[in-house]
Amino acid sequence: MRLITPAAGLLAVAVLPLALTACSSAAPQAAAPAPATTAAAPAAVPAATPSATPAAPAAADPNAGLLTGTQLKALLAPATAFATGFAIDAASTRDTGDTYQLPAVTEVPAPDCTRLGATSWTEITGISGVSFAENAYIDKNASAESAQEIDVYRDKTAQTVVGALGKLSLACPSYTDPQTNGKVTVAEKALPAVGDEAYVITLTSPEWKGGTTLVAARVGTAVVTVLVSSGTDKGTAGATKLAGQLAAGLKGKA
Repeated sequence: MRLITPAAGLLAVAVLPLALTACSSAAPQAAAPAPATTAAAPAAVPAATPSATPAAPAAADPNAGLLTGTQLKALLAPATAFATGFAIDAASTRDTGDTYQLPAVTEVPAPDCTRLGATSWTEITGISGVSFAENAYIDKNASAESAQEIDVYRDKTAQTVVGALGKLSLACPSYTDPQTNGKVTVAEKALPAVGDEAYVITLTSPEWKGGTTLVAARVGTAVVTVLVSSGTDKGTAGATKLAGQLAAGLKGKA
């Protein structure tokens, strides 16, 4: 059994002075002529003070409300969720901490189907999110492995990722296991009642004892991915249970 660990204008008030000239009235001839009088000009009206230019609104944070790697790490299943004999694999324990990474999309004309044999098998899509957390537990005596990962994406990218993972069996109906050189058959079907949408993929080979099951489930902006490799069965029951537990923990948070 192989184990692969792997974003005002200025209102100027112009005042036209009004020239008001009083009319002189003719007095009797005996009287001295009355001097002409001119009305006083009205007081000048001060120009309006220009209003301050409003500040440009701050750009919206594209990661606002998205879970960080630290938050995702706390949502991974604890050691108590795994059977006796399983121990955490330090080399497979990673997360993005309290910061976000830039999302990226790499064109994948033809998927590398051998990535299905590794724990970070979402990378087969060529799409990376802004945060993630992952780890794996291994039972060396039973040749078994359980890996769990949660990735978070902006906007509706999580839907795109799960949509691609839901078609993996079409792109990869089979591949050659690089460790045993055996043919690996890939079977896939929808998995109801887990998250917003989910798929279960089983990998089997005549060169293996047992098999491997992969589960991908979307919960809002997060994608849960699980890999369970077993030397006694296909790992389907364990993978389905673990994915359901992670999806339930994300409900209302992602």
